[in-house]
Amino acid sequence: MTANLTSAIGAYTNAARGGAGIEPRPQEAGQSFADLVQSAGESALQSGLRAEAVTLEAIDGSAEVSEVVTAIADAEIALQTVVAMRDQVVAAYQEILRMPI
Repeated sequence: MTANLTSAIGAYTNAARGGAGIEPRPQEAGQSFADLVQSAGESALQSGLRAEAVTLEAIDGSAEVSEVVTAIADAEIALQTVVAMRDQVVAAYQEILRMPI
C-alpha cells in the first residue's frame, strides 16, 4: 500500500508541476484524424450525389435499374460508415467525460 501511495503522490506532484509524464508524440507523416473524418464525410457525400445522378438517369431512361441499385447500395454503405464513425467519436467523448480528474 505504501508503494502505491508514494507513486500516487509522485504522480500528483509531477502533474502539478505541469509534466503529467506524457510527452506529445511528433506528428507522423500521413493523415490526421480530422483529415480521415473529413475524407469519410466527403466520400459519403459523393456517393449520395452519384446515387441521385444515376437515379435521374434511370428516370430519363439512360441508366439501368441495376446501376441505380448499385449506386444506392454504395451510398447506403458510405452513410452507415459515417454514422458508425460518429457513434464511436461520441462514445469516446463520453468516456473522456467519465474520467476522473
